[in-house]
Order: sequence, then C-alpha cells, then structure tokens
Amino acid sequence: MDQKEIEVLQLLENNGRLETDAIAKMINLSVEETEKLIYKLEEEGAILGYSTVINWSKVLEYEGVTAMIDVKVTPVRGLGFDKLAERMYRFPEVKAVYLMSGAYDLSVSVEGKTMMEISRFVSEKLSTLDNVLSTTTHFVLKKYKHDGVIFDDDDDDKRIVVSP
Repeated sequence: MDQKEIEVLQLLENNGRLETDAIAKMINLSVEETEKLIYKLEEEGAILGYSTVINWSKVLEYEGVTAMIDVKVTPVRGLGFDKLAERMYRFPEVKAVYLMSGAYDLSVSVEGKTMMEISRFVSEKLSTLDNVLSTTTHFVLKKYKHDGVIFDDDDDDKRIVVSP
C-alpha cells in the first residue's frame, strides 16, 4: 500500500463525509485519480463501510443498552478462535467481536433495548454455544468517548468535530 492510499484511509477514518474533491486537494491528486483510489480501496476491502457516531443520549425516545461481554472459550482444533468468533458475530445483537489477550479470549459488544434483553441473549444464545466456558457481562453506564469522538452532555464546544 502506498502513502497516498494510507493518507486517504486516514482522512476517511477521521471524517467519512469528506467530499472527493476535498480529499483530492489534501493529497495533491486530481478528483478522478482520487475517485479511482477510493474505489480500489473499497474493492480490496481496505474500506469496509462508512459510519456515523451517534450520541443516543441526546435522543429522548431512545433507551438502548450496550454491554461488553468477556467470553472464555476452548478453541476449535485446527480453526482456533476464528470459527467461534464467526458464530458470535453473526448474531444481530452483536456489534463487535475481538480476540483478546489476558484472562478472557473474546470480547463481545452487544446492543439491546433493555438489560433483560441482553441478559436473555447471553443466557440463551451466547453461553449455550459449544466451546463457551464462561461469560462476564459489563453493562455500559455512560459513554465518554467512542471512535475518537468525545461525548459531553454539558459542553458542546468540547466535542471533537472533524471537518475538511
């Protein structure tokens, strides 16, 4: 991967809404060259998607719950942790799965409408998977920072806003 590709990836990671012409100016390429470069990065799987960070606490009707679940497993012979991680990330409630070092093998981020919904997910789906030895669930009480964006209910000026 060359330096221009890395620059484009860094710019888009910080602000997925950047227009192609703004990116082109920042990396000293033509708009057409930049469009081709972004398309290439998408086709190669370096760019997997574009997302927006939402402060759901600002949405009065939203009462969602997020949990981080530590999972201890027995790896599958010949496949390691990959097959188990794949089974977990296919559940619609699961937002992220990470292989970890330390006391637990996998960290699973789950979202639901209520704590009870997440509790049912853990007891009925996650912990019943073959090779899952134990789980420890941590409910997120408040978000302070996510994906580089600071969440601050009191002072909007402290919020990180990435602009071109």
